[in-house]
Amino acid sequence: MLLAIAGGAVGAENTPAPAGPVKTLKVTILSTMLAERGLGEWGFAALVEVDGHRILFDTGMYSDVVLKNAATLKVDLSDVPDVILSHSHFDHVGGLMTLRDSVRARNPVALATVHGAEGLFYRRIEGGPPILANPLLVLRPQFEAGGGVFKIHAGPVQLYPGIWFTGPVPRKYPERNFPGNGRLESPAGVVEDNVPEDAALVIDTADGLVVITGCGHAGVVNLLDYARTIVRPAKIHALIGGIHLFNASDETLAWTAGKLREFGVENLLGAHCTGLETVYRFRSDLGLDRAHCVVGATGANFELGKGIDPGVLAR
Repeated sequence: MLLAIAGGAVGAENTPAPAGPVKTLKVTILSTMLAERGLGEWGFAALVEVDGHRILFDTGMYSDVVLKNAATLKVDLSDVPDVILSHSHFDHVGGLMTLRDSVRARNPVALATVHGAEGLFYRRIEGGPPILANPLLVLRPQFEAGGGVFKIHAGPVQLYPGIWFTGPVPRKYPERNFPGNGRLESPAGVVEDNVPEDAALVIDTADGLVVITGCGHAGVVNLLDYARTIVRPAKIHALIGGIHLFNASDETLAWTAGKLREFGVENLLGAHCTGLETVYRFRSDLGLDRAHCVVGATGANFELGKGIDPGVLAR
């Protein structure tokens, strides 16, 4: 069994020494619902390119959508060693095996190392739709048999200089940005399924922090607050991905927007489960314009120093 479990406290893991803000960053969406090029799906995936490092963040829902979209967008994943799985729901892990199999013959280490937070393999046992049950329990043996490795992080870790994976996110604020009333098996016994493994990627730039999230089930406010705790208390230069507020009440959206203003969010590329109305509401409440707060689409990107290129449909 190829599984590594990393330590819990900030700075406890063997990570690169801080080297100051990163110099280059580009995030390209490879899976979400809106698509003017490629295919749309209820899922999320993005290619993150930072100072020469290439990381695949989530793998979409259907087995072949990210693979097809990468081909359409002329994105080569054969030299991407690392995969981040934000959590174990079906719409973020569905493409893992297809993507790994597509590159393994050309490069045995491509997409071979998967990073996830503690709880990634917890078994969901009741409540909520069956489709939310943990598909990684089925995919894991196949992935490991092909030489893949899962690295499970019990706390924050600096994967490369300026590139942080949060690990499990403390629930400081009582956000309930997760579906259903499910239960899961944990070391503490059967507990509420609040998606304890939900995690994000945080990039430290000279302009502030860039946070990439799959669904934000831990709560977007909790995620951003924790990012500013483990990296530095900087403004949020960009928030990219899904933040599971598509069905949130007006009261929740108003409170969330207030906290995002406190964190100084400057760019929002709201994809997947963020919600269309949520993006437009935040554009108004955060005082942003259509160049800085847009609906995420397949092929859209954010580049440090250039901002958001949303594509034609979302512009």
